[in-house]
Amino acid sequence: MTRLRSFLLALPLLLAAGAAGATDPNAPNMTPKDLGGGAFSPSQVEAVQKIVSDYLREHPEVIIDAIKAYQAKRDADQAAEAKKNIVSLKDEIFKDPTSPVGGNPEGDVALVEFFDYRCPYCKAVEADLKKAVEQDGKVRLVYKEFPILGPVSVTAAKAALAAQMQGKYVPFHQKLIGYKGTLDDATIYKLAGDVGLDVTKLKADMAKPEIQAIIDKNAKLADKLNVQGTPGFVVGQEMIPGAASVDELTAAIKRARAGG
Repeated sequence: MTRLRSFLLALPLLLAAGAAGATDPNAPNMTPKDLGGGAFSPSQVEAVQKIVSDYLREHPEVIIDAIKAYQAKRDADQAAEAKKNIVSLKDEIFKDPTSPVGGNPEGDVALVEFFDYRCPYCKAVEADLKKAVEQDGKVRLVYKEFPILGPVSVTAAKAALAAQMQGKYVPFHQKLIGYKGTLDDATIYKLAGDVGLDVTKLKADMAKPEIQAIIDKNAKLADKLNVQGTPGFVVGQEMIPGAASVDELTAAIKRARAGG
């Protein structure tokens, strides 16, 4: 039993004894049940506050324990809610035919990434993501274009999705996500040409309503899954917010393969 739990269990008795004793040495003993009446006088309230204050001053670790317990409960609640959402939305997440696919298209585990080409964290995690997928060899990597960082991000997402119509989504994606400078429209089209895309056709395809429809659909899905930033990953029945290391991704892939 932790120190925090011991204190919380004993607190009603401490409050009763302290409040009564501090105000009237001849007062009858109070029980935890008596505390529910709300009949504390100002002096009793002061005594109670002193008991708690003195205890916390002597045992500050109680506060740390309480914070840790709160965070653990919050994390568990969020994980449970995410799992529930993933199960109900699994076809949209893992089987949407409009979502580009990399890695091993026939892989037994799907790893989904929500990303933005201008997101520095997406760029930073790319090496670990690539390593985790290649080391495993049986991961189907599903790309969810989620441009949330302005108009240039939208242009890049549309260009990448249009590149899929020329069969060059993955190489263009890697070019965009790996670019180290400031991304702008001119750079996007230059990088498209560098990977062998027909830029004139690319621009025409970018204007097609189905391209915007994919982006809108991804945004709605991200909202349902409570993806609040980029990158965001879904593996099996698990959400991984933010940049994840190769070890974290590998462990999540193994849990998904095991049915977790």
